[in-house]
Order: sequence, then C-alpha cells, then structure tokens
Amino acid sequence: MSNYLEFPQRNRKYAATFDKGGLPLPPAKQFIVDAIRSIIISQRLLGTREIAIFHHTGCGMLTFTTDHLRRIVKEADPGNTAIAQAVDQIHFLEFSDLEKSVKDDVEFLKEHPLVLKDTIVTGWIYHVETGK
Repeated sequence: MSNYLEFPQRNRKYAATFDKGGLPLPPAKQFIVDAIRSIIISQRLLGTREIAIFHHTGCGMLTFTTDHLRRIVKEADPGNTAIAQAVDQIHFLEFSDLEKSVKDDVEFLKEHPLVLKDTIVTGWIYHVETGK
C-alpha cells in the first residue's frame, strides 16, 4: 500500500486534538529545486519511490514579490552597488497561489529527468490553523 493513502486518516486523528494553530511560523528555507539533490540521493541510494509535497497556509512566501524584496534590501544600504548587484541576481521563488504552487511542484517532480519514472508524487496543503 502506498503511504500517501494513509495521510488523510492519520491527519484526521492528529487534527482531532490539534491545539497549536496560534503558534508563529518560522520562515521555510526549502524549495523544490533545492530538494532535487536530496531526492536523487534518497531514490538512488535508499530506495525511495514516493514523494509527498507539503505546503502550508500562512506561508511567508505568499507575502512578497522578488521586486519588493530587492527594493527593501537595496533601500537598507543605499548606494552599495555590490549589494544591489548581488540581490538583483536572486529570484526569491515566491508564489501568490498556494494550491497552484503545490500543483506546480508536483508536476515539476513528475517531469524531472532525474526523478525515477515510477515514482508516486502527491501534493498536500497543511492548514496550520487547524492541523488538517
């Protein structure tokens, strides 16, 4: 049986006693592109054949755009051309639609040439307010 088939039932049990919806959310540092390295290692050396993508509500990546963040960084040190040039080279990979972001990540992995073709890839949204 695939593990992802058990997620909804296990989550219902977890959410029934969930009481941590008010905790602050630390910023996430993991992006799907950076995860490819770990997936290759896990599949080729450890035998992983399922990948579950989890995004969550309240994600800070929904709250800004790359242009806005670049402007903030530059304004913090006006006239510093090294900082301006460095931040202009970074795309912060923000997104404005949580569900679309999950679907895009699932599709990215399903189509990635280094992810084994028989891999089960599923996507989920975790609601931090309710635990569901």
